[in-house]
Amino acid sequence: MNPFLPQLGMAILYCCAAMAALLLISVVQSILRKLRRFPPRPFPTLPLVGHLHLFRQPLHRSLGDLSARDGPILLLQFLSRPVLLVSSPSAAEECFTKSNVIFANRPQLLAGKLLGNNWRNLRPIPALEIFAASNLRTVFSKLADEVWLMLQRLSFNHPNQAVNMKTVFYELMINVMTSIIAGKRYYDENTAEEEEAKRFRKIAGEMFGIGGASSVAPVLSWGAAKRSQAKRDGFMQELIEDHRRRIAAGNGDDSEADGRKTLVEVLLSLQLLNPPYYTDEVIRGMMTVVLATETDTTAGIMEWGLSILLNNPEALRKAQSEIDTFVGHDSLICESNVAGLPYLRCIINETMRMHPASPLLVPNDSCDDCTIGGYNIPRGTMLLVNMWAMQNDPRIWADPEEFMPQRFEGPERAGSGDGLKLMPFGSGRRCCPGEGLARRMVGLALGSLIQCFDWERASQEMVDMSEGTGVTGLGSTKAQPLMAKCKPRAILVNLLTPVPLSSASAVLE
Repeated sequence: MNPFLPQLGMAILYCCAAMAALLLISVVQSILRKLRRFPPRPFPTLPLVGHLHLFRQPLHRSLGDLSARDGPILLLQFLSRPVLLVSSPSAAEECFTKSNVIFANRPQLLAGKLLGNNWRNLRPIPALEIFAASNLRTVFSKLADEVWLMLQRLSFNHPNQAVNMKTVFYELMINVMTSIIAGKRYYDENTAEEEEAKRFRKIAGEMFGIGGASSVAPVLSWGAAKRSQAKRDGFMQELIEDHRRRIAAGNGDDSEADGRKTLVEVLLSLQLLNPPYYTDEVIRGMMTVVLATETDTTAGIMEWGLSILLNNPEALRKAQSEIDTFVGHDSLICESNVAGLPYLRCIINETMRMHPASPLLVPNDSCDDCTIGGYNIPRGTMLLVNMWAMQNDPRIWADPEEFMPQRFEGPERAGSGDGLKLMPFGSGRRCCPGEGLARRMVGLALGSLIQCFDWERASQEMVDMSEGTGVTGLGSTKAQPLMAKCKPRAILVNLLTPVPLSSASAVLE
């Protein structure tokens, strides 16, 4: 008799007993959940890891498959954290209306890690001081200049040379956001602060994966990530100190010539009133959060939009014809023209429906027990709203995988869609404060590119529309950067001749 057979038999017996015990625990937990009216959980829930073994990239599609299989309201387990996954407009509406105050906290993700518990109170600052409708007109004089410079650079490109439009869009948005944050721009060959610009461009390359990287926010080792954060924090601190010196030299007034205050100046003025609360660490965190989130989402929408149009040349021609008819050939499109271009707005809405900048809306934490969809949700549960699943649900949208901008035509669909079926910037108290800026920026940038250039794909093949992962870890970006060819349109060549930067806004308007 083989002496190893008894040991083998005992090992098999122990394995069977362990499996039986796990099955029994799972059954008991399922019964308890039903008695306590918790939402259903996908099977199986493993010890320690919970449901992490079920996830694949891209995460929003993986979670969408779970919801399609097990229901629109699920209670998941991320390690030790309970997570409420919502994939229906009615349940999302409950979260953002009836239980809006309960789900007002942020978990320790990007904003939470950088700003801690202050995020809830600091969040209104960019919304009120920077992105408020009353301030956007002043901000747009800067944005118009950046769009003009983008058009200039593209006009010098050889028509047969493909351009990395991912880099173009990210550089455009970084210049816009650094101008809003600190009154500076770093992607310009004529900048007077070249060494500072070089340092920042290196930091931005690590943050956003531009300048040769193939995807946004490449995965770094822990040590590399810490070094990158240290360099970023050091750079942000230098900007803070520079503002302090200028404020001191100007007797407390660091405002720009147009009267607009930078985000750093707003935060430093608040620091004078409450130094323990508005620390330099908090200011650096706010600067990083605004730069990262606003740049990543807005540039991503632009890249998806142009990619879709290159794969749908008929829609591109229709948008170009609409702009030619409404704006004419004697001037460039300006931000105020976008309201009179319904088909362009339909294209932008359809782009955000198919490829939302934040497929999983930024998570929230529940501060108390509540009820969603008839289920009891315990305190301390993280909320994940799968916007991508709702906006690509065939029960809600006809042929959701097809690019159909006409689905948003008509006065009743001229806005952002029906209720919460389309909310690419979130809803309720935690909607994105930069929504107004992002929508106007996308409309102006895409409209200008469509008006001024004839576009072609880099090759005969369709543009690759596969998804990668965005800077926040929850965003959606293209896995492969958009490469495209552009040629200035003959009717607009004269409008693209070089002019002084100070005249650019006037030309655009």
